[in-house]
Amino acid sequence: EVQLVESGGGLVQAGGSLRLSCAASGFTFSDYAIGWFRQAPGKEREGVSCIISSDGYTYYTDSVKGRFTISSDNAKNTVYLQMNSLKPEDTAIYYCAAQAFDIYFSDYLSTASYDYWGQGTQVTVSS
Repeated sequence: EVQLVESGGGLVQAGGSLRLSCAASGFTFSDYAIGWFRQAPGKEREGVSCIISSDGYTYYTDSVKGRFTISSDNAKNTVYLQMNSLKPEDTAIYYCAAQAFDIYFSDYLSTASYDYWGQGTQVTVSS
């Protein structure tokens, strides 16, 4: 059974940092793409970042480039999202998602590309 468990969310002041973790189990970690998504109140869920576990390629949405860094520890089956210079508009529930990576996987930051989801962790950035 595929399981994804997020942790690391919390309340932080603008300009601060948080590191989110996504612990994965139930699948061969290196065969998957792992994505981070977020959903703010009243808004659609949006893709934030993605990492291809096998080769470490990373992708970011424009609004977080230069501030967020995704990384993976394949030995621990864990993906991290280091978030620096946080802004109030980063406030959302953050979810990690997983999908088997193959030649047909192309829309790395689309919710429709992922079958497996965690329960989410709340990130609140105060101004």
